[in-house]
Amino acid sequence: MVSKNLIKYVHSLELKKNRANDGVFVAETPKIVNDLMDVMTAKQLIAIEKWYDEKGIIPRQQDVVVTDEELRKVSFLQHPQQVIGLFDIPQPVLDMSVLKNELCLALDRVQDPGNLGTIIRIADWFGISTLLCSEDTADAFNPKVVQATMGSIAHVNIIYTDFNKLLDNLPEGTPVYGTSLNGENIYEQQLSTMGIIIMGNEGNGISQEILSKITKSLFIPSYNENCKADSLNVAIATALVCAEFRRKS
Repeated sequence: MVSKNLIKYVHSLELKKNRANDGVFVAETPKIVNDLMDVMTAKQLIAIEKWYDEKGIIPRQQDVVVTDEELRKVSFLQHPQQVIGLFDIPQPVLDMSVLKNELCLALDRVQDPGNLGTIIRIADWFGISTLLCSEDTADAFNPKVVQATMGSIAHVNIIYTDFNKLLDNLPEGTPVYGTSLNGENIYEQQLSTMGIIIMGNEGNGISQEILSKITKSLFIPSYNENCKADSLNVAIATALVCAEFRRKS
């Protein structure tokens, strides 16, 4: 049976300040919870009996067995699916040598939770294990973001950092790519298998301060001369950029 205090606590984790204070985030649905449990231990599980039985899990003292109706009271979803898990927020540390050997994504002030969650999923799809976020990018452990990742949040290291300090202290020769309306056609460029790809804010793109530190500015051309759209959604643009880097690697 789920208590009112537990319902209140889980709902409190919708707010960033509460997640930060406790270092805990909420994940829902069997797919996302299962993916997370493959790489970390859940602090607490709240699930219907069928889920425990199918997973072959004996509930621990802190775990809760609930009815479908009780699960709805706890869930953030309109249609809850069997299980809610509480997990410690990971605290990965950036190894600068990664930037010399791998391709990393970086997000400058991306605000929409759906876009952020989709980009985490895109990074996972294209084998990009490190996602750097400016300190004013949306919180990756917001329940809406976690849901949008469809479990990929378990496979991508998400690191919030000061971009100015990071870019000023990169290993020598590290390429820094960024997307801009004034950039060069991405399909006509030589692209590296390592370095950083920076994607910008939904409405304003990459900030001028960060743009000045990019070594190669890229543009995704439109193939419709009568196109009325002035830009692409940042998540869609990220997918196209990652696909082109991987195609040429």
